[in-house]
Amino acid sequence: MNERTIELIRQFNPKPVDIPLNKCDLEEVVETLYASMFPVCECDNSPNFRDELMSAAEKLHRNIKGRTDTETADRILESFMESLPDIRQRLYEDAKCYVESDPAAKSLEEVILTYPGFFALSIHRLAHKLHELGLPLIARHFSEYAHSKVGIDIHPAAKIGKNLFMDHGTGIVIGETTEIGDNVKIYQGVTLGALFVEKKLSDVKRHPTVENNVVIYANATILGGNTVIGHDSTIGGGAWLTQSVIPYSLVYNTVDVKIRTVKNFTEPHDFVI
Repeated sequence: MNERTIELIRQFNPKPVDIPLNKCDLEEVVETLYASMFPVCECDNSPNFRDELMSAAEKLHRNIKGRTDTETADRILESFMESLPDIRQRLYEDAKCYVESDPAAKSLEEVILTYPGFFALSIHRLAHKLHELGLPLIARHFSEYAHSKVGIDIHPAAKIGKNLFMDHGTGIVIGETTEIGDNVKIYQGVTLGALFVEKKLSDVKRHPTVENNVVIYANATILGGNTVIGHDSTIGGGAWLTQSVIPYSLVYNTVDVKIRTVKNFTEPHDFVI
């Protein structure tokens, strides 16, 4: 570097942003909570395990205190910790759904340790609880950490029922006011989004409702707060929906697939990019 560049670096002195949150601490909290839900060895009663969970709780408490007073932070943390056994039980049932739904899944351990959809769902259930307790920014940190890890974007305010199965998962987007019922299956690239974005719609339901027992195949796009996918419906891959469908609907695109032989086929130009 030349002297001018070095001097510019020395002169660069931005004012700190007044955000009383520690991003690194919150990421460690997410990982510790997930490990606490699903210990991979017989160590859930060991001092080390308890120490790690205690440390995570203290870090979370410090970040909550950055958003409110100490008494309120104590109450919120207590409520959150009280909810963990129920969330853990719900997630074990969700994991069983993965084993039952996916022929490639051989065990609960495989789902818990390797399935990105299950990881995203687990962090969402934790983040959603924090959102309910009045901590939307901390909840968003949780969800965006999961997003960065597995490529599944679920807003912490979204309401998700029992046994959501996200197969492969990459590219799934579930918007803030989405409501998903029980026993829903969603494949990669699905978007549950808004028809359009305007700031004045912040408090309006902008994202669809998906009722029980719906299957949504890869790359389908479903938009709009008034759009309801009736129970027991199947939405085919690549479908584009901006209106409701009644229960037991089958929605699909018609694709004209052409098949020809390569025999006596003139080879096209081979472009190298």
